[in-house]
Amino acid sequence: MTLDTASPTRPPKARKLPWQQAVLPYQNSDMRQSLWQMLTSIAPYFILWYLAYRSLEVSYVLTLVCAFFAALFAFRTFIIFHDCGHGSFFKSKKWNDTVGVLTGIMTFTPYFAWRHAHAVHHATSGDLDRRGVGDVWTLTYNEYQTLTFWKRMFYRLYRNPFVIFVVGPTIDFVVLQRLPMVNASDKPRDKNSVTYTNLALLGILILMSWAIGFREYILVQLPIIAMASSFGVFMFYVQHQFENVYWERHENWDYATAALYGSSYFKLPRVLQWFTGNIGFHHIHHLSPRIPNYQLEACHYDNEIFQDVEPLTFRASLKAIHIRLWDEDRHKVMGYHREHEDEPAAHPAGASVEMA
Repeated sequence: MTLDTASPTRPPKARKLPWQQAVLPYQNSDMRQSLWQMLTSIAPYFILWYLAYRSLEVSYVLTLVCAFFAALFAFRTFIIFHDCGHGSFFKSKKWNDTVGVLTGIMTFTPYFAWRHAHAVHHATSGDLDRRGVGDVWTLTYNEYQTLTFWKRMFYRLYRNPFVIFVVGPTIDFVVLQRLPMVNASDKPRDKNSVTYTNLALLGILILMSWAIGFREYILVQLPIIAMASSFGVFMFYVQHQFENVYWERHENWDYATAALYGSSYFKLPRVLQWFTGNIGFHHIHHLSPRIPNYQLEACHYDNEIFQDVEPLTFRASLKAIHIRLWDEDRHKVMGYHREHEDEPAAHPAGASVEMA
């Protein structure tokens, strides 16, 4: 059995099935695949972390190079954490939760608190009436027009590419994830997971400060978490903020349509697809979160129902940086100023995926 690989030119088998039947065969984890993915993600991360530390004796530029590659493996480790949160990485709930907690500490993210927010995101993605938890803050054109001057400036600051992709991710993972009040869940386990993760990170900080020095630890760990979080936020952003994205009011919202047209099929170069754990097949993931990441590609290519989803290329994803508001009248994303000659979006209101 091939582990964690797939042919880049795999021909589509094009089975024409209802989506519920199409995803069903792929909703099974494989222990060998999962363990192999852990080995090829976590072990290289720690090796590169150590090399980054030793490179401090040579050049900080070399440290940053090592930190960059460590950040890529940290992102891949986050995908493992993510799958554990969906209960898809292992068959055992205990294994999912244990690995999820440990990889959460590695990626500065409280497992149970994040799992709750992410579950809300999956249940509400593309629903204009249920925005606000686990998503990118997005206003409609009409909502933006009603804001005061200073609230508009704050929204513009939040949506500024430097803030949302560079400064914001580091603040989120280093600071905001440490605050129990930021978590939307009232369940004690979810709240406590923030506290326990903070205590674990404090213990690591104290131990590493004693072993290699506080300054040295920060010089290595901070750029890793900064770059990894930036990669992650960019990926999450373009998976739900793109030209023909699906948004609807709750009464017209449809789960399958929101998954297939409100989540992108981000077609990446093969090496980036590997580092991002196939999460570019986000339309499949939102349709069925119980599919482990190493089964997503096969599910996409093996079923005709997914072939009509237009892929988002890396070049096209850069255009998404300029997306600011949702225009409900024209059913499309836009900047801050409405262009009267704008055409309707490719997937108009009321479109839905065949469920039968």
